[in-house]
Amino acid sequence: MTPKRSQNELQRLISALQTLNTRWARQALSLWQGQAPAGPPDRIYAGFEEVLTPETIDGAADIPDEQVRTRIRHGLIDHYLQCRLMPHETEMQAWSRGAAAHVDGEKIYFPEVIPWCQKSSTLLKRQRLQQETGPLCKLLKPFAVNYWNIVLETLTDELGFDSYIDYCSRKKGLDYHRLYREMKALIERTDNHYFAAMEAWSRRRFNRPLKELSRFDAIYLLSLGQWDRLCPVDDPEATLGFFSRWGLDPAHHPGLYLEIQPAAGKSAQAISVMVRIPQEVHILMRPEGGWIDLETLWHELGHGLSAVTTDPSLPVVDRELATAFNLSEVYAFLLQRIALSRPVLESVMDLPEKTVSTMIFYKDLKDLSVFRRYAAKFISEYEMFSGGDLSDGRPYADTMARITGFYHQPESHLFDLVPELYCADYLLGWMGEAVLHNHLQRNLGCNWSQSPEAGKMLKGLWRQGNSLDIFSFFEANGIGELSPAPLLERWGRLADRPCPD
Repeated sequence: MTPKRSQNELQRLISALQTLNTRWARQALSLWQGQAPAGPPDRIYAGFEEVLTPETIDGAADIPDEQVRTRIRHGLIDHYLQCRLMPHETEMQAWSRGAAAHVDGEKIYFPEVIPWCQKSSTLLKRQRLQQETGPLCKLLKPFAVNYWNIVLETLTDELGFDSYIDYCSRKKGLDYHRLYREMKALIERTDNHYFAAMEAWSRRRFNRPLKELSRFDAIYLLSLGQWDRLCPVDDPEATLGFFSRWGLDPAHHPGLYLEIQPAAGKSAQAISVMVRIPQEVHILMRPEGGWIDLETLWHELGHGLSAVTTDPSLPVVDRELATAFNLSEVYAFLLQRIALSRPVLESVMDLPEKTVSTMIFYKDLKDLSVFRRYAAKFISEYEMFSGGDLSDGRPYADTMARITGFYHQPESHLFDLVPELYCADYLLGWMGEAVLHNHLQRNLGCNWSQSPEAGKMLKGLWRQGNSLDIFSFFEANGIGELSPAPLLERWGRLADRPCPD
């Protein structure tokens, strides 16, 4: 093959992946908005049948640049898998769509469980929900098992990966074996102050020990809803003026589209949809009221603002074809933390000192709890894909209960599973947030988030898009080593503070 022909083939593959990614993004937008997609799902791949073949995937191995090769090859694998899974996914969704728990005359559909627990439930109703969802998960379990069996067989039998972990590792460039060991050690180091603080919160809130509470109670507790009456804004969009300090206007930023008003039919799951970076990025959420909306919106703004600020002159591969999104999670967790930080609660929300101190304590405890949940899920998934029985949910339930303190149903393990070990990306993103936070604080002071210089520094980082992996990015920008040390220091302070009223 001549160099010119090779270059033409590379551009053909890049163009194909751009088109397919855009088609999928537009379908995701329609589904989230509660609208019918423009056409049936299989139409997405019309005209690309010859591109999505094992032969094309194998041929991508000849691309000389390692990063370009990985991103092109795994982009093709993504769509090859999706094409294979489409009929099975459609069948599973059809069965899942009508699955609902009946609680005191209410029908709670699966996608509405989280907002219902956060805003509309009581302890007794959540107990009833747990009784109802177990049989539903058992009913849907064969579809989920079939889905994952097809994924594993395709990856190992057709595409030559040793295992699912091998596939994820090659795609994202992560050493999951090492990360697994590190997470287990990190969890042990936070056990004492986590369980002491969470036990106190559980008894204060429910007059019950932590061991008697379930995952559904955790959803309620960690929404911080008991302080919603103190939230001074009814609409999270009202807080967007904060970003003028950074020379940003999210509501009118070129390429950024906010759809954050309540509407019937909208999905309860907030998402950022990257149609084209930086030209078209959508932030979608359905507000439910209170502090959880503020955290959710600012988390998604971390994804969205970093995407639309990406340098448009970067190659497409560095803008749109990343295989890991842990760096985007760094920005998302950073903005989420700022939303409930002392400077914002004091100067933007105008809350009194006692309230601010209480909010910060429980925000830190919530973050530690959620981090441990991500770590527990990653540990469970790693062990399951390392030779465990895919259909056996008991190891998952035991691990989740041991690490989070909350009971988890064994029947729900496949419905709590995040593809491609994405919980590891959350964990790396959260560690990166703490390192970046300390870097900004060292350079700009304790109130760094209020400084125009913070906007300049962040926009400088955001312009780099996905040109570097998370480890190289932190090193190249002199931010510091990606380490859990700042998180351990932050959460260690929980042990020095009594649980406030």
